[in-house]
Amino acid sequence: MKKILVTGGCGYIGVHTLVDLIENGFDVVSIDNNSRSHASILHGVERITGKRVKNYPVDLCNFTDTQAVFQENPHISGIIHFAAYKAVGESVEQPLMYFDNNLNALINILRCAEEFQVPHFVFSSSCTVYGNPDHVPVTEETPMKPAESPYGYTKQMGEEIIRHLVKTSPLKTVLLRYFNPVGAHPSALIGEMPLGKPANLVPAITQTAAGILPEMKVFGQDYPTRDGSCVRDYIHVSDIAHAHTLALHYLMDGKNETSCDVFNLGSGNGFTVLEVIQMFEKVSKSKLNYTIGPRRAGDVIAIYANNEKAKNVLGWECRYSLEDMMRTAWDWEQKLQKDLPGYVDPMLN
Repeated sequence: MKKILVTGGCGYIGVHTLVDLIENGFDVVSIDNNSRSHASILHGVERITGKRVKNYPVDLCNFTDTQAVFQENPHISGIIHFAAYKAVGESVEQPLMYFDNNLNALINILRCAEEFQVPHFVFSSSCTVYGNPDHVPVTEETPMKPAESPYGYTKQMGEEIIRHLVKTSPLKTVLLRYFNPVGAHPSALIGEMPLGKPANLVPAITQTAAGILPEMKVFGQDYPTRDGSCVRDYIHVSDIAHAHTLALHYLMDGKNETSCDVFNLGSGNGFTVLEVIQMFEKVSKSKLNYTIGPRRAGDVIAIYANNEKAKNVLGWECRYSLEDMMRTAWDWEQKLQKDLPGYVDPMLN
């Protein structure tokens, strides 16, 4: 079995990708310092797949410690790099922390990829690289505009670092630009576990419905959209995860025509924040307690994907609807409240 190193393997998308890789015959190892994740989530991976995943609690900004993981795991066939800070609002408040963490971690993992001759690299990018686009849906050729947040800039710069590297390196790479991953594994054994107050929409919805948060706030209702709230392209996290497996196969099978290829990962549909809330209320059969607040710095007005390239080249497709996304997210939240009240890591008990 080919070994794949997943950075940020205990994170939301990372843990779902571990499951998908294992189910498709790969051997996996994780690096995650658990500064923004729970190590206990790997128990869910084991219950789903029957495989125990080894995680190295290493800070990727420490090159020596990162290098040691590669020394202990020779013959890695590919790297999927998720590990990064990702909260838009926090990045606006603490830009240096984001530039330091996200870019230094990427540089160190790329240095190790070169030193240990890892041939394939998949980068976790984001639709934030498009900024506020002039037209939607966006394609992979849509010009990048200035990012609306330091987080978005780290993804733009990360892509540029990789593009410059492959000009002189044998490394073959894919950049996957996610739109808005939501939902949870249908088993409800793994899902999103935000630390502290959630920065993303769906965990804020489910935590409010579960009574953890007294209410949630919709940031802005005066945007030029159909109901005044921001428009985003929501996609089930398991669909996002499977795209990484397909991207590795694409590189390993030599189907790539360039050393650095890019794919949008979105459903192709745009939903407003209020429409997502309405779908959750339908699925949960409950009324959500929310208020309308001012706009939030760093938020893009509206963005959704043209996903034809991923469908035609990678053979990727979305299997889950918005209703599925809300249902699996709510199932996961309810299980968390039963098994891990307050999200306390059982390893700490």
